[in-house]
Amino acid sequence: MNRDRVHQRLERSRAPSLKNWDRRPRADQALERPAVVDCGWGRLLFGQTFADPEALAETLREERPGTRDVALYLSDPHVVLSYAPQDLFLDPSHTFRLWLERYQCSPRRPKGFHVRLLNSRQDAEAIHRLYTARRMVPPTPDFVWGHRTSKVLSYWVAEDEQDGMIVGAVTGVDHVAAFDDPENGASLWALAVDAQAPYPGIGDALVRQVIEYYQARGRGFLDLSVIHDNTRAIRLYRKLGFERIPAFALKNKNAYNEPLFIGRQPEARLNPYATIIVNEARRRGIGIEVLDAEAGYFALVLGGRRIVCRESLSELTSAVAMSRCDDKSVTHRLLRRAGLRVPEQTRFEALDQAEAFLSRLGRLVVKPARGEQGVGISVDVRDPEILERAIAAARRVCEQVILEEYVAGDDLRIVVIDCKVVAAAIRRPAHVTGTGQHRIRDLIQAQSRRRRAATGGESAIPMDDETRRCVQEAGYDLETTLPEGVSLQVRKTANLHTGGTIHDVTAELSPVLAEAAVAAARALAIPVTGLDFLVPSVSGTDYVIIEANERPGLANHEPQPTAERFVDLLFPQTAARE
Repeated sequence: MNRDRVHQRLERSRAPSLKNWDRRPRADQALERPAVVDCGWGRLLFGQTFADPEALAETLREERPGTRDVALYLSDPHVVLSYAPQDLFLDPSHTFRLWLERYQCSPRRPKGFHVRLLNSRQDAEAIHRLYTARRMVPPTPDFVWGHRTSKVLSYWVAEDEQDGMIVGAVTGVDHVAAFDDPENGASLWALAVDAQAPYPGIGDALVRQVIEYYQARGRGFLDLSVIHDNTRAIRLYRKLGFERIPAFALKNKNAYNEPLFIGRQPEARLNPYATIIVNEARRRGIGIEVLDAEAGYFALVLGGRRIVCRESLSELTSAVAMSRCDDKSVTHRLLRRAGLRVPEQTRFEALDQAEAFLSRLGRLVVKPARGEQGVGISVDVRDPEILERAIAAARRVCEQVILEEYVAGDDLRIVVIDCKVVAAAIRRPAHVTGTGQHRIRDLIQAQSRRRRAATGGESAIPMDDETRRCVQEAGYDLETTLPEGVSLQVRKTANLHTGGTIHDVTAELSPVLAEAAVAAARALAIPVTGLDFLVPSVSGTDYVIIEANERPGLANHEPQPTAERFVDLLFPQTAARE
């Protein structure tokens, strides 16, 4: 279609009514031009303001690279789709509406966090990091900060009252300010909650804030769009009084939207650690073969090159290098011989020998010589009775048990790929925050549900002897009602699979720690590894290295480009040229 004709039709577009979801055009609601709102992550095209479906299709196809446009409120999506079926698709999302006159405020207030409007450049940067970590298309910090006084766009954040971290964000769009909407509406977009936030109800509080903001401004309704199978979010919206309406949306067939229009693929059954690699490979045109989804095995194929992987473990890692990482005592010896700092360590041989080792050092870590995901590890063991139980727990995982000097400090994971540091993150043990109403057992279970939902089932707090020991050392038991606002650490290890959280510190990592990580990878002769350090400060020079992981979870380190660097290693010819 001629572009001049398109823009002539755009100038003639009129706005139809949305009253009671009726989209028939009314001549008294004409607009000079269709309504298009730039949200930073993409544009919202208000379909009811386009009289010409072909002009709407053409406008949607003008999506900028790296963004994700949405055309919504379409009464005839099939007609618009017919003008560009090769480029557009019907979004498999539901539209929900809340009539604001029916909304009832909640007397309950958030605990541990508060919701407020964005008020600093740092907030804008935090929103960008949060959206990137949640694998959403983020607006740039410049865009968000530049629109802080916009009458069309409003940004709210949820702030942790303990450390000031931003743990949630949401955007509101005022349709009246955008295009003098005759239906007096507003909509909610880009709701995101930090997957590692320790508090319940963050999403609920953010949505209520948007509702109450537009209710106070006299808007008639608040709409939102949610993917059809996001049952958790839909449950929240229905609880707040939202109802489905027959409104439809179209999007472009781009790389970001690909999972929505190509249907369920075999790799959809892969876990998040394999999926992040597969998605990056597909983006580069590399073929995917799923060999065993349950175990995370897949093959990447390009031209005559085929590489089998199990998550981030590939055929490029030799059996010898893998065996060095698999046995923690071997890892310890090799790193020590390379001149790297490691804690004092010995193998368990007899109970009296173990007790003597404990007596000399005072505090120990007990762990199986082989194992992963933090299973069987007891940290900060201080007395013989607990030592004996810890040894028994480790032997259930591996017959050989290691006794190691306990070193205080932050648990730091550094990912090294092709002898270059790609990411660094502090890992923190699982903890819960008291409400004054719930037992510690209930708080742990609720936190586990949130962690499972946020990690595809990969992270949860075990209700085992180690958790009970940590709770008892703090002076409680699982049936205790934890006082409001009290933070309780319920595990000593920071492993993600046992409910730990991870916080990116790549930009703060000192050169000394980065060099030690690269030297460790060279000593182990391994192309991809996650080195576990204990450090007093990520920007300092003191450290000990406690383990090396031959299959680090790359998905845990977003927004750092771990998957990109992994695929660069496997298929260097596809790497972006700087």
